[in-house]
Amino acid sequence: MACYGRSLDSPCTLALLVGFQFAFVLYFSLGGFRGLVSVLVHTTGPEFDYSRPHDVYTNLSHLGVPPPPPRNSGTGPPPTGPPLRDCQIPSPLLGERARGVQCVLLYVIHSYKEQLQSERLVGPVSVHLSSPLSLEEIRQRNPLVLPGGHYRPPDCEPRHHTAIVVPYRNRQIHLRALLYHLHPFLQRQQIHYSIYIVQQWGNSTFNRAKLLNVGVREALRDEDWSCIFLHDVDLLPENDHNTYTCHKQFPTHLSVAMDKFRYRLPYPQYFGGVSAVTPDQYMKMNGFPNQYWGWGGEDDDIAARVRLSGMKIMRPPVAIGHYKMIKHKGDRGNEQNPRRFDLLKRTRLNWRSDGLNSLTYELLSRELEPLYTNLTVDIGEDPQTHLLPADLQLHPVCSQKSCCCQSTPPHGGFVFLCLLSFMRIL
Repeated sequence: MACYGRSLDSPCTLALLVGFQFAFVLYFSLGGFRGLVSVLVHTTGPEFDYSRPHDVYTNLSHLGVPPPPPRNSGTGPPPTGPPLRDCQIPSPLLGERARGVQCVLLYVIHSYKEQLQSERLVGPVSVHLSSPLSLEEIRQRNPLVLPGGHYRPPDCEPRHHTAIVVPYRNRQIHLRALLYHLHPFLQRQQIHYSIYIVQQWGNSTFNRAKLLNVGVREALRDEDWSCIFLHDVDLLPENDHNTYTCHKQFPTHLSVAMDKFRYRLPYPQYFGGVSAVTPDQYMKMNGFPNQYWGWGGEDDDIAARVRLSGMKIMRPPVAIGHYKMIKHKGDRGNEQNPRRFDLLKRTRLNWRSDGLNSLTYELLSRELEPLYTNLTVDIGEDPQTHLLPADLQLHPVCSQKSCCCQSTPPHGGFVFLCLLSFMRIL
């Protein structure tokens, strides 16, 4: 059919308008560009019903018989019998920065299809935040876990070897809840793992990042782990498709959707809660900072180290990276760090000199508990505590440019020191 003229009544113009309208409706009916990509690759993104979770111990009885004697120990004759088959692949979630085609393609091609191959994974799991069982009761429910919190699949050869490092002090109830939940969660993923609890000795200010440095170093002295997980004691994963394995190239942030933040990422560079690195990635970024005494700042410093060392942060889809946080009050000895903003400003200058290469500590004890390896360490004290009189303590309040001081009893230099500390924060 020939088209003449350029008026809106011409058949060609009307056909074009109808065509554009049809394409516009189709685009949004498919969920925008992401929906169109999912149609082109003949699949859809993950969808889970968190209102009907499975018990976290579901399918645990399918994991096989009690573990055989250690394999490849290096002593005695080689093991006899047929070699074990390789475990199924619970692929690392190669997610992204949560937008664009990269997210859909990486996730769909490399992760979701492989995870569905494992019959043991169930998706959303229930989380029990109160009245956890005793350590002995938890041990009885996890008969395949060896002393030190060590597990190796008894009926297949694992493809992933993960150390879970947990900075810790005075959180016994949280620790029991974590062990009750995490052991069956990890066993269903058929990975070789061990849990390390790094306990800070004494009453000095808590230093999470330095404890993580200690845990990584001590874990790598035990075994040649291919993946290190940095795990807060009060976070429990809600979906076992969130596999505890590492991305080969870049650090991974897994707790992308916490109930504390209404299951949203609070800001793009957030790296707190649960994250994972390979030993090579850890060395490349010089580990973690040692100077963050008290709450806050170290997560942002670590995220900055990832960028400064030429890497980027990978994440699983929000639909999978769900975590629940055990609610608790602020810890004594872990008050907000008044120097965190000043330290963050210096990350670009300090990251090569402050980290693994400057780590100092004393290992006081290493104990193989039934469900975890306990490392009690003396990491020293915050040098800033010696700058104020003993009866004066600086307590930051909420924001970068506000602080308060408490004095018991009132001190003559109270107001002066408050102003001085306020100026330091500025």
